[in-house]
Amino acid sequence: MARIVIASEAGACYGVERALQMVEHAADEATGPVHTLGPLIHNPRVVSDLAARGVTVVSGPEEAAGGTLLLRTHGVTPDEEARACSLCSEVLDATCPFVKKVHLAARRLADEGYQVVVVGEKGHPEVEATLPHAPGAIVVGTSEEAEALPACKKLGVVVQTTQSRARLADVVSVLLSKAEEVRVMNTICEATSGHQGACAELAAKADVMVVIGGRISANTTRLAEISRGLCPATHHIEGADEVLPEWFEGADVIGITAGASTPASQIEAVRDAIQEMLGA
Repeated sequence: MARIVIASEAGACYGVERALQMVEHAADEATGPVHTLGPLIHNPRVVSDLAARGVTVVSGPEEAAGGTLLLRTHGVTPDEEARACSLCSEVLDATCPFVKKVHLAARRLADEGYQVVVVGEKGHPEVEATLPHAPGAIVVGTSEEAEALPACKKLGVVVQTTQSRARLADVVSVLLSKAEEVRVMNTICEATSGHQGACAELAAKADVMVVIGGRISANTTRLAEISRGLCPATHHIEGADEVLPEWFEGADVIGITAGASTPASQIEAVRDAIQEMLGA
């Protein structure tokens, strides 16, 4: 009989758990409509469940005027926050505390005269929310993009919380040749590093890996990439209804991991679905 193993670190991180508690309390207690500025977290199943409870996603504070508005875990720009506070009856800041640290680090580096580089994904909500805190900041996603930067005197580096240490190291190795001084603020979330390490450890032993989380989730996608590099039979899914029995034929060890926006209930549902397919 195949053995199902869940990674030692997997699923919803502190910031996501905190945001979910905030939105659930708001949904229960608010007397008027409740909205989130952008998807609260990058998990379509959770966002759909919240919508069923009357919590709607808006693209700007103007759409939530007069109601309760939660600022997403990935953070918002200072301008968006100011507009929210002026238009909405109540604003709840669900920004992950680790994302807040990135904002503070970027602002500090800019104030100290560094050209700020944000190592991350262009267009990602977290990165877009970080940039205004360091006017003139540049987003770099790869070592190749770092190569294209002009030389300068002082470079200050912050990192999207869900980036990998390996990606950061690759980029910094190039940036060291671009400036007389390079200061790196390693703002990768501890949960991200823990999830990635546990994923790699399990994938190296597993015959099949199942990675649970939104396909638009950067940290979940990165877990799938890490897993696939060690266990080619890796499947990235958003829910238990996507699991197929043929994936597990001949497997002795089936590994499960999940992104930081994946609640424990979704992990349990996938494990139960696999057990049922195995006849356990």
